[in-house]
Amino acid sequence: MASGSESGTGRVTLTDVARLAGVSRSAASFALNGRTDLRISEETVARVRDAAEELGYSPNTTAKTLRTGRSGTVALVSDFIGTTSFANSMVRGALQALRDADALLYTVETEGDRAAEARVLQNLLNRDVDGFIYASMFTRRVEVPAVIERAPVVLLNCVSPDDSVPAVVPDERAAGEAAAAALLNAGHRDRIWFVGTFQAGVTGGAAWHGWSPLALTERLAGIRTALHAAGVELAGTLPIERDWDIANGRASVARLLASSTPSALICVNDAVAVGAYQALQDAGLHVPGDVSVVGFDGSPLTEAVVPTLTSLALPHEELGRVAARMLLEDPSAPRTERIPMPLVAGASIAAPAGIR
Repeated sequence: MASGSESGTGRVTLTDVARLAGVSRSAASFALNGRTDLRISEETVARVRDAAEELGYSPNTTAKTLRTGRSGTVALVSDFIGTTSFANSMVRGALQALRDADALLYTVETEGDRAAEARVLQNLLNRDVDGFIYASMFTRRVEVPAVIERAPVVLLNCVSPDDSVPAVVPDERAAGEAAAAALLNAGHRDRIWFVGTFQAGVTGGAAWHGWSPLALTERLAGIRTALHAAGVELAGTLPIERDWDIANGRASVARLLASSTPSALICVNDAVAVGAYQALQDAGLHVPGDVSVVGFDGSPLTEAVVPTLTSLALPHEELGRVAARMLLEDPSAPRTERIPMPLVAGASIAAPAGIR
C-alpha cells in the first residue's frame, strides 16, 4: 500500500484513508467512529482501521466538534493550584481520568484575579471546551463566574454559596473527628488544644486574598463533635497572627507554653504542626513523650520532622479524578461528593505521661 497524503495539504485526511481502503468516504467515517446505522462488514472496518493506522490519520477536531457538538476538551481553571507543588496533584488526578476517556485538558491559573479569570474563561468558551473544572487551592466557598454559569461545571476543592453546583471536596469534618479519635484512643482526656484559628477580624492569609478556608471551621467542628461524644472538651483554641505557616505555628504554641503545658496539640495543618514541634523543643519538651501532636494535609512535612508527624491526608489526586468523572458523566445534578481524608500514622502520638 502507498502511504502519505494526496490532498496537497500535508495532513492526512479521511478521503486519503477511504481511497487507501478502497471504500467511500462515508463508509470510512462510519467505520472509524463505530457507527452501527450503516451496514459495514467487519472485514471492511478492519481494512479502514489498518489504512488509518498506516497513514497516521488523526480526526479533524473542528469537524468532529461540528458533527457531535463535543470537542473532547475540558478546562481546569484554578487560582493557585498549578504553581503549588503539593496541591497540583489534583491536576494529575483529573488528567488520569480524562486520559482514560480520551479527552484533553487545558489548565489555566488566574492567581485569584477576577478580571483575568473572566478573559480566560471567555477564551476557553470560544475554543468550544466541553466543560469546566473550577478549582481552588484550598477548600472555600466560591462564586461561579457568570460567564460559565450555563456551561457544564464541576467545582473542585470548593463549593458554591448555596451548594447548587456539583462539587468535590475533602471530608474535612470527618477528618477532624478522626484526629480527635486518635488522641482519645491514646488516652488523652484533658489539656487538648487546637492550634490555628484566626484572630478577630481575620479570615485568611493576605497571600490568599483573605479568603476564608472551610477547612478551619469543618475540621474544628469535627474535633469538637468527637471529643464531646467522649465527654471531653477542648482546653482551648490558639490563634495564629497571619498565616498557617511554620513561623506562626511556632509563635502561637510558644505563647501557650509560657503559661501552661498541654497534653496534646491538634494543629490546623502540617506547617503549623512543624512550628509547634519547634516551640516544644525550645521549651525542653519532647514529642510525643511530653506532648502529642496531630496535623492535617499529609504533606511532605510529615516526613521532614523527628518523630514523624501523624496527619490526616488531603486526597488531592482522588479529588481531581472524581471531579473529572463527574464532569464527563453528568454534571447537571447538584451534589457534593466528600472524599475521605486517610489518617497517615506517624510517631507523634503517645499516651499522656501520667498514665503510661
